[in-house]
Amino acid sequence: MQSASPEAAHWAVTEYMQYEFGVAIRAGTVAGFLVWRRLAEGEYEVLNLVVAPALRRQGIARQLLGSVLPGAGRVVFLEVRESNLAARNFYKSMGFKEVSIRREYYDNPPDSAIVMKFHSC
Repeated sequence: MQSASPEAAHWAVTEYMQYEFGVAIRAGTVAGFLVWRRLAEGEYEVLNLVVAPALRRQGIARQLLGSVLPGAGRVVFLEVRESNLAARNFYKSMGFKEVSIRREYYDNPPDSAIVMKFHSC
């Protein structure tokens, strides 16, 4: 699924096993996945969120991300490619704010990262 999503971070599948992850299944196939980690008490980082291109705009990413966001006082960070406006707008719609930029963060293709933060009240 990562290979069909060039705008997503591409990791070796075995690297995901050390983190928390959720998978969305539609019609018996993997429709999307979310990988995250706990940084500290009440603080988390989304490491990767991917939805199969043919299944986008059906609420799958919203459902996956929504499973990590609930909780009073919870803070969630993530990085997203500066050029990925669709993802940046999606995260904003989920309550994330752009807080900084990391120049030349991504390789293949090179791109800067926008750091985004969600804070529940």
